[in-house]
Amino acid sequence: MFVVENIHTAQQSKRFLYLYALAISGGSVAYVPFLTILLPNQATALWGKEALSVLAQATFIGAIAASLANILFGWISDKSRARRPFILVGSVLSSVLLSAMPFATSSTLLFVLIGLWQCALNMMLAPLSAWGGDCVPDSQKGLLAGLLSIGPAVGGLVGALITLPGLAGQGGRLMLISFLVVLMVTPVLFFGRPRPMPHLNHKKAFVDPSDNHTGNARHTVVKMWSARLCVQVAEASLFAFLLLWFRSVVPGFGDNDAATIFAIVLGISVLMTLLIGRWSDRTDRPIRPLWVCSGMAATGLLLMALAEGFVTAITGYVVFALSSGIFLSLHASQTLRVLPSPRNRGRDLGLFNLTNTAPSMIMPWLTLALVPTYGFDALFMLLAGLAIIACMLLITMPSKGTES
Repeated sequence: MFVVENIHTAQQSKRFLYLYALAISGGSVAYVPFLTILLPNQATALWGKEALSVLAQATFIGAIAASLANILFGWISDKSRARRPFILVGSVLSSVLLSAMPFATSSTLLFVLIGLWQCALNMMLAPLSAWGGDCVPDSQKGLLAGLLSIGPAVGGLVGALITLPGLAGQGGRLMLISFLVVLMVTPVLFFGRPRPMPHLNHKKAFVDPSDNHTGNARHTVVKMWSARLCVQVAEASLFAFLLLWFRSVVPGFGDNDAATIFAIVLGISVLMTLLIGRWSDRTDRPIRPLWVCSGMAATGLLLMALAEGFVTAITGYVVFALSSGIFLSLHASQTLRVLPSPRNRGRDLGLFNLTNTAPSMIMPWLTLALVPTYGFDALFMLLAGLAIIACMLLITMPSKGTES
């Protein structure tokens, strides 16, 4: 095993970290407002009662495209050892395709555009995620988690702003998003200038004290992957259908109302993730916050299942959204600790990304099967069980990690 001098004191520059966080936020802006607000609105306007079915199909097709593209472009950026060109081209192409969405007036054309857009989007996102692993040492992974949490919050904030009544129509909203994505992603490519971290590209950057054998190390990776999958199933189930659930509880619930709630919750989660991330850096306990958050996410889902009015519904959603948001941000940064081969970091992150995309292939259909017959409460009970499984997987892992 490589031992690099001053490995424990090596720190990445704040300039790179902040510009990288801005780029990650640009990635969230590229898809959060569209998938949570604008796509459901477009589907409702064009297909009415068939909107739920169209959304499920679009989500399924997009998830397949995203899964394959993320692995492919992660692998290509590994082999070429060039992250930035793919990030730049992907940001421009995905923005162009997003701006073209209003022209999709048939479901077939919508599905084609969604697939192409997801490919271009993941041409940007896969190398961008791997670049963080190339440049940010383990002693700053908690800080990185806090900065990563800014992304969804900015995505939610942009969603709230662009849905303000009278600001712009569907096409104008998408063009605003496209402009913001390029504006946010490109600065780190030209001005980030990260400090070299050669020890992060030697096998391997993370040592679990209990993992004395390769089999144990793989067991750690499997637990991390499985726990994220469980939480992401819940996240994916709500991502496209949350607005519809709010309206089932509170008739007349508006898209700007939903976007505002998303933005507020995500904003709070940024502060909490930064605080928890910095605590995990100082105490060298990267796993403990993960199992606590997954347990809290289960609690929020149970409240949502039992909700009969606005207050309980909002309370349950806030608990779930805060806990799952913190979990996913922390998990994204701590995953970089357990990947077995830095030379294949982009590809392996693509495989971890299947925990984001695979649920989107499965859960829309499960939602369509469960909700019409048993209601949203049955779905939320199922998702709470999965969050509990995630908690149990993580609570059995060693809580400390050591960079070496």
